[in-house]
Amino acid sequence: MGDILLVSKPVVPPWNDSSKNLVRDLARHLSGHRLHVMVCTGAPAEPLGDAHQERVYGRPRAFAPAPVDHARVLGRLLLGPAPDILHFFFAPNPKTSGAARLCVRARRRPSIQTVCSAPSEQYAPSRVLFGDRIVVLSRHTWSRFVDAGIPEERLVQIPPCIPAHPAPEDIRLRAVRRQHQLPEGAPILVYPGDLEFSAGADRSLEALADCGHGAHLVIASRAKTRRAHERAVVLQKRAQALGIGGRVSFAGEVTDMHALLALATVVLLPAETLYAKMDLPLAVLEAMLFERPVVVLKGSPAAELTVQGGAQAVAAERDAIGDVVSRLLEDVEGRRELGRRARAQVLKDHAPSTMAERYRMLYDALT
Repeated sequence: MGDILLVSKPVVPPWNDSSKNLVRDLARHLSGHRLHVMVCTGAPAEPLGDAHQERVYGRPRAFAPAPVDHARVLGRLLLGPAPDILHFFFAPNPKTSGAARLCVRARRRPSIQTVCSAPSEQYAPSRVLFGDRIVVLSRHTWSRFVDAGIPEERLVQIPPCIPAHPAPEDIRLRAVRRQHQLPEGAPILVYPGDLEFSAGADRSLEALADCGHGAHLVIASRAKTRRAHERAVVLQKRAQALGIGGRVSFAGEVTDMHALLALATVVLLPAETLYAKMDLPLAVLEAMLFERPVVVLKGSPAAELTVQGGAQAVAAERDAIGDVVSRLLEDVEGRRELGRRARAQVLKDHAPSTMAERYRMLYDALT
């Protein structure tokens, strides 16, 4: 049994960040090793299995930790008790990866780097990957790293997990419908992607304009950069130009994403890049868990979810996306069958216990 320090954002609510959600679910389901998890000073203790909760961070923040918190984490890594393994969870970038590489060398401990979202194409993988073992979430990122010269023996693919949440109650569905002023009886399309990094929201607007059926689109996107607001303004103007301004809701960051996904008739993520998101986004997996039909773009990392029939991949052309959405809206039984396959696939391939067992085997190999 080894001591494993999980280095991540603070593992505290709200559970709206993919990387800390992975750490939470790993801590709750892993056995055979002692996990150490970073939380916030003064925050109530969360149920994190048998993991030791280290109060490294200050107060919780909405998205990115404060600079002083980065200093606290660095101090913990360099000066705190040395674990048997250092396990990092973040999106690789030169600054953070450089600091992590320094800590690994200073502590002389085996290291694991879970790539929670793939690095920007502007960075060579060799510049931002430092772990003795590098965990990727998809075959898409595996292939990218191998093509860039990363040895296959350093790579391990462990897909993300989704706890088997019960479907939201009707009272929550009605509350979300009221909150976002969604029309009763209309098909609801949900785009749970970013605005800044892809044309996924643009394609979703065009699909709405082309599919008819009186559908209503909800764009549920948390702003990750300052450009998000600028993109929202552009998209609102685009919706007006397409004649669908009254059928689009720009919801921003949604407080009850589970209820919104469960309310959806179809979930759209026709994004050509999933930069700053997981390769297999948790919102998509949650929609599949709730038996919602999901449409993703061919060639994107999320297209791997279509191999077993749990989601549907579509070409980037406007007509192709509109046609797929129209067929799904017209075919009630087809939507139900796709939803059933989606749920079965998530329960089989993305169970927390399955993910935790894969990590246990990795820890065993390094201790």
